[in-house]
Amino acid sequence: MFIAYVVAAVVFGLANVNSAVAKFRRVERVTTVLTTSGVPESWFVPLGLLNLAGGIGLLIGIAWRPLGIAAAAGLVLYFAGAVLAHVRVKDTKGIPLPAALMAVGILTLALAIASA
Repeated sequence: MFIAYVVAAVVFGLANVNSAVAKFRRVERVTTVLTTSGVPESWFVPLGLLNLAGGIGLLIGIAWRPLGIAAAAGLVLYFAGAVLAHVRVKDTKGIPLPAALMAVGILTLALAIASA
């Protein structure tokens, strides 16, 4: 169970760090998705910081599980909010990616708890 958690934490953690960097750099495909969802440009950095904190928390959480559990739970809430943002503006094309990432977050959270 621990190895599965490590793999999930590393992959999901690095994906969130990458997402944060894309928000900080204002990568066009990322900013397009965010603005389509009704996210103001002033929120890009705070959302990127949440991604960054969650990703780093998952990586550190491999060694200190309470942080990994908290980071995974936070990212599940983050992506639930992303799904709701797409639903709110009726952007059905944008829902699958945050929904899949929320599912990966739930899996990572379950593995973190199970292997604690």
